[in-house]
Amino acid sequence: MNKQYIFGLTALTLVFSSYLNAEEQWLHCGNLLNVKTGKILSNQWLQINDNKITNILSSTPKSINTFIDLKDKTCLPGLMDMHVHLDGEMNPKAYIEDFTLNPADLAFRAHEYAQRTLKAGFTTVRNPGDSYNVTIALRNAINQGWVKGPRIFSAGKGIGTTGGHADPTNGTNARLMGDPGPKQGVINSVDDAKKAVRQRYKDGADFIKITATGGVLSLAKSGQNPQFTEEEVKAVIDTAKDYGMHVAAHAHGKEGMLRAVKAGITTIEHGTYMDKEIMQAMKKMGTYYVPTILAGKFVAEKAKEDGFFPEIVRPKAAAVGPQIQKTFSKAYKAGVKIAFGTDSGVSAHGDNAKEFEYMVEAGMPELKAIQSATLTPAKILHIDDQLGSLEAGKLADIIAVSGNPLKNIKVLQQVDFVMKNGEVIKK
Repeated sequence: MNKQYIFGLTALTLVFSSYLNAEEQWLHCGNLLNVKTGKILSNQWLQINDNKITNILSSTPKSINTFIDLKDKTCLPGLMDMHVHLDGEMNPKAYIEDFTLNPADLAFRAHEYAQRTLKAGFTTVRNPGDSYNVTIALRNAINQGWVKGPRIFSAGKGIGTTGGHADPTNGTNARLMGDPGPKQGVINSVDDAKKAVRQRYKDGADFIKITATGGVLSLAKSGQNPQFTEEEVKAVIDTAKDYGMHVAAHAHGKEGMLRAVKAGITTIEHGTYMDKEIMQAMKKMGTYYVPTILAGKFVAEKAKEDGFFPEIVRPKAAAVGPQIQKTFSKAYKAGVKIAFGTDSGVSAHGDNAKEFEYMVEAGMPELKAIQSATLTPAKILHIDDQLGSLEAGKLADIIAVSGNPLKNIKVLQQVDFVMKNGEVIKK
C-alpha cells in the first residue's frame, strides 16, 4: 500500500479521534455582548470543545443532551485587569509584615487573592511588581494546572532607583538597608538598567515595570519627583524590546511621566498629574493609560483614618488619591488610549469591577469601559488572536451577569458565571 496514503489515513484518524475525545460543552446565553460592535445578541448558543469556542449559533442546535443554562444572563468575554498586585493587600499592618512574612506566606496569600480575582470575572491579569517573584511562581503553577487562578502576566520585581519607589529597603534601619542593585531591582546607571532587565528575563518575567516617579505608599517623602534619567528609561525600554517585553511605568508627577512617554513606554500607570502636554505626547507615541481610580479612592479614604498609613505616607495619599479620577476624565476626553487597571492589592482583591463604575461616573461610556478591559488589554499583551472577544476560534474565557452592563455597569460587580480556558470556575 502507498506509504503516503497510509500516512494520510493515520493523520486523519488521529484528528478524528481527537475530535471525538474532545470535551464538548454548550452554553445557552439569553444575551451575548459583542464587545467589538457593542450589540447585544439574544438567544446565543456557544459550543466549547476543550478550551476553545468552536461555534456560536443563534438557534437551538440539534441533538444536545446537556448544556449550561444562562438564558437569564448576559454573557461577555472574561475581563482583564492590567494592574494588580496579587502577593499582598493593604492593611494597617502591611509595613510591619515586610519583616514578619516569608516568601511562602506571600505565595499562599497570592493564591487566595488570585482565586478571588478569578471568581470576580477577571480571567487575565497583569501583575506589575511583586516580592520574591511570587507571582511568577503562581503563574507557572496556574499554567501547569496545580492551582486555580487567572491567566497571569508578571513583571516580577519592579525596577526603581536608590531611595526611589520600588527600592525595597526604604524605611529600614542602616543595618538592614544595605545597597541593593540590579538583581534586587534597584538601578543607578544605564548599565544597571540593562542588567536589571536581563535579570527579570532570567527570572521569567513577562514584561518590565519601572517606577518613573515617586510613589504614594513607599516610605519616602516625594510621590511625584522623577526618579529615572532619560538615558536610564531608554536603556530599560530598548533592552526590554530585545527580549520581546513591553514596559509599564508607574508615574504620578509630570517630568518623570514625560521622560517615560518620550522614550517609548507602553503604558503609564496612575498618571495622576498628567497635563495637556503629556496627553498630546501619549497620543503621538500611542501610549496607553492605566488609571487605577479605585486605588486612588481607597488611599484617599484610608488617609483619613489615624494609624492606617505611616505618617510619611498619609499626606501623599490624601493629596494624590482624589486626583486620579479627575485626570482620567480629562485624559479620556482628550483621546488618550485607556486600558483598564485597578491596582488591586492596594484596594481589596475581588473588588476590581468597582473601577468600571468610577470610569463611567467620570464620563466614559459603558461600552468603552468594557472594551478597555477586553479588547484593549488583549492588544497590549499580544493575545488578541486568542482573547478579548467571544468568537469562534478564540479561547473560552466567558463570564455572565444578570442584567445589561451597557445600561447598568454596576452589574459587573456581581458576576454569576465564570469560565476560564473552557473550565467552569463559578456557576
